[in-house]
Amino acid sequence: MPTVAFHTLGCKVNHYETEAIWQLFKKAGYERTEFESRADVYVINTCTVTNTGDKKSRQVIRRAVRRNPDAVVCVTGCYAQTSPAEVMAIPGVDIVIGTQDRHKILDYVEQFQRERQPINAVHNIMKTRVFEEMDVPSFTDRTRASLKIQEGCNNFCTFCIIPWARGLMRSRNPQEIIRQARQLVAAGYKEIVLTGIHTGGYGTDLKDYNFAALLRDLDEQVPGLKRIRISSIEASQITDEVIDVLQRSDKIVRHLHIPLQSGSNTVLKRMRRKYTVEFFAERLARLREVFPELAVTSDVIVGFPGETEEEFMETYHFIREQQFSELHVFPYSKRTGTPAARMPDQVDEETKHDRVRRLIALSDQLAKEYASRFEGHVLEVIPEEQDKDHPGMYIGYTDNYLKVRFPGTEEMVGELVKVKITKAGYPYNEGEFVRIVPDGAAHSVKLSS
Repeated sequence: MPTVAFHTLGCKVNHYETEAIWQLFKKAGYERTEFESRADVYVINTCTVTNTGDKKSRQVIRRAVRRNPDAVVCVTGCYAQTSPAEVMAIPGVDIVIGTQDRHKILDYVEQFQRERQPINAVHNIMKTRVFEEMDVPSFTDRTRASLKIQEGCNNFCTFCIIPWARGLMRSRNPQEIIRQARQLVAAGYKEIVLTGIHTGGYGTDLKDYNFAALLRDLDEQVPGLKRIRISSIEASQITDEVIDVLQRSDKIVRHLHIPLQSGSNTVLKRMRRKYTVEFFAERLARLREVFPELAVTSDVIVGFPGETEEEFMETYHFIREQQFSELHVFPYSKRTGTPAARMPDQVDEETKHDRVRRLIALSDQLAKEYASRFEGHVLEVIPEEQDKDHPGMYIGYTDNYLKVRFPGTEEMVGELVKVKITKAGYPYNEGEFVRIVPDGAAHSVKLSS
């Protein structure tokens, strides 16, 4: 039986696509093996969001070539899309496919095995207007399923290379999404995470159908689905119609990830983000009127070119005022080929790291404050795994994205269970098991509490 090994760098979308590529190999009779072992085919799904992403991708490719010089080495993903010649130049790379035509990967493998000639299958992504269907009926991870609903982005923020790696916005056919959601529920998944490159932009290229309509249809047409989580949504995509759907749904969770990037209007303008902090604050206020207990997590870039101490403090104060429940903080990193990389007044590394440190300390404080509101409450958790350091303890997330550790059993993994939060904290909250929620039980957690 031929063997295939995968290595995925980067974001959730890449992980989703690796699973989809694995499905193709599985159908063709391949056995999946660990990347560190000897395989007949290696597939490396690369990332190019930073220059470091490129570098890590190259290191992983070389590792595969060393592991088995006779193997077929396939490189796909964003770095392959933006720099195919650079990837082809790495000795031992046999096939390069970008971020489209992945369904042809087995044909290319067979072609290479016959002809022993390197294959560059990368085309101009900017001309692609159709979403590439890739089915993932089940995941290696058995508790949370991702469902990719769109591809590409039209925003062209000055720090970002992704439109060049992924192309422009294209939405998946709603019937396909519903069909796959039902398939995932049938495979035993209770939670589905809607994912994409610009997830909340879904539908902007469709006629008479939008993100709110998709959420409504998923809510109504997928029996047995307990939780719908949106991986990320821009403030501008949180329309009143979307808020209305969130309010009516008892499946969409009390957690939204809304990227802020900066809390200073002058920096947002240089980033070419399409909102102001006032607009962002207004949308959050509107959401919280409807869901007082909503968890809002966010992404922030510090040390963007020209960011002064005053601009950084604007961000700091904005985040504190808005009470985010957790932040992902990134020091700005130059991405060759983007306008921001050519901007004057690049901020020195020491200043960046100092600002990262200050924001992470603030994030930890806000996370603890948010979690403390739920001490003594009974929440629903989907246990994901046993805690390696504490035998008999299991870890899972509540619908509002609190990470809880509590005594449980292996049978609970992937089920919906009620857990009482006994001690709030960060990164973990301690809890005690109350009971398993039987399948088909009506939800007691309504979004607007």
